[in-house]
Amino acid sequence: MSEEPKPDRTLDCLGLFCPVPVFQTRQALDKIARGEILEVLVDDPAAEGDIPSLARRLNVKVLKMEKKDNTIRFLLQK
Repeated sequence: MSEEPKPDRTLDCLGLFCPVPVFQTRQALDKIARGEILEVLVDDPAAEGDIPSLARRLNVKVLKMEKKDNTIRFLLQK
């Protein structure tokens, strides 16, 4: 089993609700270089569909999405 890639940056959107997590994720993705990995932590259930949708629109790869308790963690590679 391969090791999980280490994120270059982490964006903590816990406690924030739509559309703020998507907006902040877009801003963070704009600031990182191609190939870098952004970790996004959210607890807004809407983000489960919104973040992957944003990634598709921006041609960003969703490397991982995991849910643990009320937190959803994304690894996005630009």
